Amino acid sequence: MPSLNIDIETYSPVDLRKAGVHRYAEHPDFEILLFGYSLDGAPPVVIDLAQGEELPAELINQIGSPAVIKRAFNAAFEIACLSAYLGRPLDPASWRCTSVLALTLGLPGLLFDVTRALRLPVEQQKTGVGRSLISYFCQPCRPTRTNGGRLRNLPHHDPDRWALFKDYCRQDVVAEQAVHARLARWEPPPAEQALWVLDQKINARGIQVDRDLIEAAIDLDTQARDTATAEFARLTGISKATQVARLKKWLSDEHEIRAETLNKEAVKTLLVTYSDTVVERALKLRQELSKSSVAKYTAMAASRCLDGRIRGLLQFYGANRTGRWAGRLVQIQNLPRSALAPADLSLARQLVKQRDGPLLQLLYGPVPALLSELIRTAFIPGAGCFFVVVDFAAIEARVLAWAADERWRLEVFRTHGRIYEASAARMFKVPIESIDKHSPLRQKGKVSELALGYHGSVGALVTMGALSMGLTEQELPGIVTAWRAANPNIMTFGYGMERHAKQALQTRVPAGVPGRYRFRFERGVLFLELPSGRSLAYAYPRIEETGGYRNLTYDGINQETKRWGRIETYAGKLLENYTQACARDCLAAALPALEAAGLPVVGHVHDEAIIEASYRTWPNPRDALFQAEEIFSRRMPWAPDLPLAGDGFISDFYRKDA
Repeated sequence: MPSLNIDIETYSPVDLRKAGVHRYAEHPDFEILLFGYSLDGAPPVVIDLAQGEELPAELINQIGSPAVIKRAFNAAFEIACLSAYLGRPLDPASWRCTSVLALTLGLPGLLFDVTRALRLPVEQQKTGVGRSLISYFCQPCRPTRTNGGRLRNLPHHDPDRWALFKDYCRQDVVAEQAVHARLARWEPPPAEQALWVLDQKINARGIQVDRDLIEAAIDLDTQARDTATAEFARLTGISKATQVARLKKWLSDEHEIRAETLNKEAVKTLLVTYSDTVVERALKLRQELSKSSVAKYTAMAASRCLDGRIRGLLQFYGANRTGRWAGRLVQIQNLPRSALAPADLSLARQLVKQRDGPLLQLLYGPVPALLSELIRTAFIPGAGCFFVVVDFAAIEARVLAWAADERWRLEVFRTHGRIYEASAARMFKVPIESIDKHSPLRQKGKVSELALGYHGSVGALVTMGALSMGLTEQELPGIVTAWRAANPNIMTFGYGMERHAKQALQTRVPAGVPGRYRFRFERGVLFLELPSGRSLAYAYPRIEETGGYRNLTYDGINQETKRWGRIETYAGKLLENYTQACARDCLAAALPALEAAGLPVVGHVHDEAIIEASYRTWPNPRDALFQAEEIFSRRMPWAPDLPLAGDGFISDFYRKDA
């Protein structure tokens, strides 16, 4: 089958990073400047559209032909831009994304980084001059006396730099081809490619946002911040609550309070000690002003397309350790939760749109905090539609129990599903009937389930809020011991994963547990084969001794520094990767089934799908909900004994279940 490797360079006055490619490409001044391509591996050709050259008719036909495979690094960008340029939507089914291919192998998602991670020859690497060239030609420029007051730079303004830009585009095609050639043996299986195609359709479909709510929220936040800042200045004599050094000095000089830091936890501690004083009020104002309550509203306003929908919110395989999706633009995967009931959320939304700050303050407290709770509700169904929000109930706990064959847990999920109560009963050897929703033992069971499944210890309990739940530090080691004793198979399963990973790496012979997982080493990559048939990848693995322990390490993106480097892994982390990857594969099975059932997905978050169902197709919304829950409850072909349960609700705006 013929193949095209494509790389384009474009111009738009819209900020691509803030607005996303769909908003970027729909602007009337958007244009493609350079079109670089290679047909069937031939030397790259660059077509200079900015200087009057045109795409040949045959090339345009190949771009639209399902019989020609198109490859690009971050193909979503090329698809959206070329769809806008050609004036018709391109079918992603005949496209392949080399960036996604790299991500599936545990490699970076940026071309510059992946060419270096693969240690390609210099002549096949992406050059480092692109940022300045893109800044010069692809973005508006500031008008100055020197440049004659122009708003953008064109090729004739710097012919030498333009020639360099064309070479840069040509080299990108070379680099993309080299990356694909190195990784082609590990192309994703057909099911994953089909899932990527569906992902492109979901991203292009987009999700409606409430413009009135967004604009009102931004206005109210500005008013509330101005009022709070003025009060803070009046109390402290400090113009801004972000001036930490001055605030520390004020606390010390005026109130004899020494504060080493004023981070979130430190302020909480001080508020307990200095209640009902001017110090308390000043610190509460600092808390209010430190919350970024409208950053996501601003992101929504920037990325909203002309038809009121935001597109491109999801990054396929964005979490390359597990294959889960990542959020983009508004970061839908990381939205604040709200404790408000649905009726209260509805009322608060109305009052925000009316910009009734005083009443909001009276009913709900600080306005910025309320606006933060309402961010989810800015996502709304389109005209004539309603939302069905459905998720897998306790999916990670279910997968963990199934994988390790912890039978008492499986029985809980096959029956009443009260895992927190059942866990506490098992840990403390009491009847489950003696534990109700308000029991201290239930709290211990809950925090244990949240913190200890992936071999966590006391530190994990603290991170999950054990101390804020009323538990003491002295209790925590005993809780860890009790949970591990109640779940011996989970502990054994995790340690077995680490042992098999090291064994496969050292002996080059696959090792694992039939029907659950298998590690294999192949050409510098340690693969963890999942029961679904998909594999996780750990690049350039080694066993290194540190602190008297032989650790498994690999090359990857450090989640703290966001840089490519050496990472250690261990039993609990491998277990977490495996469990979350299997949970992801359950969602991956549900998404196409929802689409096939006439339940269009407009977004999804971890193990939850947001469906925009039409009243025309589903005149009784309960039928749509029932169908979605049934799909989420279906058994996986690769794990027929994994007990799954779908749980959902109907809503006129996006929210979490009450």
